[in-house]
Order: sequence, then C-alpha cells, then structure tokens
Amino acid sequence: MNSEKLADLVIDALDDVKAKDIVKLDVRSMTTVTDYMVVASGTSNRHVKALVDNVAEKAKQAGRRPVGIEGEDGGEWVLLDLQDAIVHVMLPKVREFYNLEKLWSIVPKGDATASEG
Repeated sequence: MNSEKLADLVIDALDDVKAKDIVKLDVRSMTTVTDYMVVASGTSNRHVKALVDNVAEKAKQAGRRPVGIEGEDGGEWVLLDLQDAIVHVMLPKVREFYNLEKLWSIVPKGDATASEG
C-alpha cells in the first residue's frame, strides 16, 4: 500500500467514527519523516481516543502496524505514527491553538546561497 492510499484509509477510518474537519496534508516536499499528515477533530477526549483506535485497527487490518501512539492518556491531542502517514486527532480548542494546517502549509523558501550566482 502506497502512502497516498494509506492516507485515504486513515481518512475513511476517521470518517467511519464521525471525525470533524478532516484535513490531509501532503508534506513530501517539506520533510522526509512522513509523506502525509492527517489532522482531525474529536468532540470529546473519549471521541478522540475512539477515532485513533479505529484508525489503528484499520491500519493493522491493512498490514500497517502503528510505529507509535502518543497522548492517549490525556486525550486532548493524540498522535498516531504510521510512518508514511502521521495522524493528529485533537479537541477543537487544541487544534485551533496549534494550527498545524497553517504550520505545514507554509511553503519553504529556496536556499538563498543556491539561488545566487
């Protein structure tokens, strides 16, 4: 399964459990850590956990075991690392504060030394 199909699987799994405001960010040109980041909101700590659990289960069924899960204890922001796709599920107030979509949408400027000469 390629990274784009994995990101689509993540989106479908989030949608199955009624995630809010799902956004897929293609970050291949910005980092080598992952190809896609998927950001979504849950309505409560329990909903955030249920969303991440469903994504992890669907990924396992597709043969993609999560590398790690961070933030499950608090449930305000849970990160699920699937290598080629990183999933951020947050409560709306946390998502608004960190604004990952804006952060990862900034186009990097070219290297000034490379463009001189």
